[in-house]
Amino acid sequence: MAKEKIVLAYSGGLDTSIILKWLKETYDAEIIAFTADIGQKEELDGLEAKALATGASKVYIDDLREEFAKDFIYPMFQAGALYEGQYLLGTSIARPLIAKRMVEIARAEGATAIAHGATGKGNDQVRFELNAAAIAPEIKVIAPWRLQEFRDTFPGRAEMIAYAESHGIPVTASAAKPYSTDRNLLHISYESGVLEDPWFDASAPENKDMFLLSVDPEDAPNEPEYIEIEFAQGNAIALNGEQLEPLRMMEKLNELGGKHGIGRVDMVENRFVGMKSRGVYETPGGTILFTAHRKMESITMDREVMSLRDSLITRYSNLVYNGFWFAPERLALQALVTESQKNVSGTVRLKLYKGNVIGAGVKSPVSLYNPDIATMEADPTQSYDQADAAGFIRLNALRLKVSAGVNQQNK
Repeated sequence: MAKEKIVLAYSGGLDTSIILKWLKETYDAEIIAFTADIGQKEELDGLEAKALATGASKVYIDDLREEFAKDFIYPMFQAGALYEGQYLLGTSIARPLIAKRMVEIARAEGATAIAHGATGKGNDQVRFELNAAAIAPEIKVIAPWRLQEFRDTFPGRAEMIAYAESHGIPVTASAAKPYSTDRNLLHISYESGVLEDPWFDASAPENKDMFLLSVDPEDAPNEPEYIEIEFAQGNAIALNGEQLEPLRMMEKLNELGGKHGIGRVDMVENRFVGMKSRGVYETPGGTILFTAHRKMESITMDREVMSLRDSLITRYSNLVYNGFWFAPERLALQALVTESQKNVSGTVRLKLYKGNVIGAGVKSPVSLYNPDIATMEADPTQSYDQADAAGFIRLNALRLKVSAGVNQQNK
């Protein structure tokens, strides 16, 4: 009989290298390693050879960067998604794409299961598995870190390193790693290790080497840089007059944001599984795009449409963070978001300076801003009669006066 096939989400790090070998031995299975290229850059070097040397029968390293930018980052930014007021969801939004491609490979290869190296205490296990369940309910999931047998074998990193050495697994690891990272086209995250102490100052001068995507804002250029981003229906399509596809747009904005120390966030967030977690993030290009998009909306989006969309930002952000990208409610919200963006077109000018993204102008052929109506001088359009405001105020004040009268009687 043919061996069972398992598709493993493989990064080449210590954990997934150990898991690859352990799955192969424990399940007597054929392991197909899958790595999504979503912007990790040099982290992908030598990955195929490493996976094959560890025991994989086949390796997929798929370039998904364009799909990531176009079908995941851009729609999320149209929604104004921001988790707990700070986090631009860089790791969260990558997981549904990885899960999608994993199950596509599993179906193509005739695999019965997918596996991942996410721990039983984090968000990623939930994201991988909920997204996979939404698109391929017939495929089972193996999560070694939730199996007692696996945890008994590997209670700590020392045991994992020893296992790697004894099995000839080519990994580079030390027993005392200061923090863990996750990088893609949108951001890089840092967590665990020394960062588990919320009083630890990640911005201190001695920790400058931790950051990979941006210079310290204090070391950024002393002169501001102006840029212009053009939007069409809520999507950035040109930078400084140059038409750019989503992938190239993100790459260019990352370069600009990194140069000026933009996009650093240090926060304690609430994980879906119930605990609080400290994370440090660099999202240089995403921070510029988020700010520019909001500026573009300010002049082109109807007030009540914006209010409705904004009322859903927390719900939308939670869906992305918690792993419900392919859930029907997220798809329904996205349809509303798409409708809200149909007139979000025009150009935004920004000033980049020492960690800041400063609005420096906005214009649109479909602008809802009319200077003739908004002017404090005489309105040439005769659209607004200031005397009308008296009745408007009286009607809105009526319930307040009634409430105040009742409260005074009850004192």
